[in-house]
Amino acid sequence: MKMWGGRLLLMGLACCILMSGCRQAKVETAEQEQEKAGERPLQIGLSIDSFVIERWIRDRDVFVSAAKEMGAEVNVQNANGDVNEQIEQIQYFIKKQMDVIVVVAGDCEALSDVMKKAKAAGIKTMSYDRLVLNANSDMYISFDNKGVGSLMAENLVQNIPEGGKVIMIQGPESDHNVAMIREGFHSVLEGKNLEVVYQNNCEGWLAEHAYDYAKEALEKYPDVKGIMCGNDDLATQVFKVLSEDRLAGKVCLVGQDGDLMACQRIVEGTQNMTAFKSVEEEARLAAEYAVKLGKGEPLTGIDQTINDGTYDVPYLELNPVAVTRENMDSVIIQGGFHAREDVYLNVIQQ
Repeated sequence: MKMWGGRLLLMGLACCILMSGCRQAKVETAEQEQEKAGERPLQIGLSIDSFVIERWIRDRDVFVSAAKEMGAEVNVQNANGDVNEQIEQIQYFIKKQMDVIVVVAGDCEALSDVMKKAKAAGIKTMSYDRLVLNANSDMYISFDNKGVGSLMAENLVQNIPEGGKVIMIQGPESDHNVAMIREGFHSVLEGKNLEVVYQNNCEGWLAEHAYDYAKEALEKYPDVKGIMCGNDDLATQVFKVLSEDRLAGKVCLVGQDGDLMACQRIVEGTQNMTAFKSVEEEARLAAEYAVKLGKGEPLTGIDQTINDGTYDVPYLELNPVAVTRENMDSVIIQGGFHAREDVYLNVIQQ
C-alpha cells in the first residue's frame, strides 16, 4: 500500500507539473499573439550625433519622456561624433526591426544609404533638426535655419550702424543646417555696409576650433566690428579670445541655441543676441510625429515639403526667436528654459 501511495503521489506531482507547463505554454502563446496583433509597445530608435552641444541632452530627455507618455519605447544611441558609428547604430536599429528610426545626423550626406536601407526594410524614418540628404525621409522637423541666419545678421546690422568688418565662425559643412544659416545670413547683409572678411568652419562642432579661428581672425583684422558664431558653444570660445584682447562688449557677438552661458553674457552685455529655438517644443513634436509614423497615422499639421536633393520630404518648420537683453525675461525665464537666478548669476541686482 505504501508503494502504491508513493506512486500515486508521484503521478499527482507529474500531473501538476504538466498542467503548470500547459498553463505557461498558453500564457506564452497569448503573449505571442498579442505581439503579432501589434500590441507590443511601439519601438523607436533615436541616434544622436553627439552630446558635445549642450542642447542635445535636453532634446533627448524631452523626446524620450514624451514618447513614453504615448506608450512608445525609445532606444537611444550616441555616436560620439563618429559617422561610421552612427551608420552602425542605424544598421543595428534595422536589425532590431524598429518601427521608427529618428536621426540627428552627424554627416547629412554620409547617412543617405543606410537611411534608405531602413526605408527598404519597411521602417519609418525621421530626420531630426538636420536633414539627411537624398534619403527620402518620411519626415523632417527643424527650425527655419535660413531664419536663424537672418536673425543673426539683422542684429549685427542694428548694432553696427556705422558698418565695418565681420567674421563668421560656423559649424561643419557636413551639417546641412550650416549652409542654410549662411544663406539667410548673407541675404540680409546684401547691400549693407558690413563686409565679411573671414570665414571658417569648426569640424564636429568642436568649440576649441572656434578659439583658434577667432585668434587667427583677430590677428588679421583687429578692427573687426562683429562676429557671427554657428552656436553659443562656439561663441563661448570666441568670447574668451575677445576677453583676452579686451574687446568683450566692444565687438558685437551673436550665436544660437540659448545656452545658459550665452544668456548670462547677454544680460552682462558681452553677447548681443542668441537665436533661441525651443528644443522642448521640437523634441515633443518629434516624438508625437514619430508615434504617428509608427502607427501609420496621417501627418496632420504638416503642409509643406523640403527637397533633400532628390526627394520632397514632408517638413514641419518651427520658428526661432531673437533673444536679447530686452526680452530675456519674457522668452527664456518666463518660458522656463533657464531659471532667473542662473541667468542673472553674475549681474549685481539693484
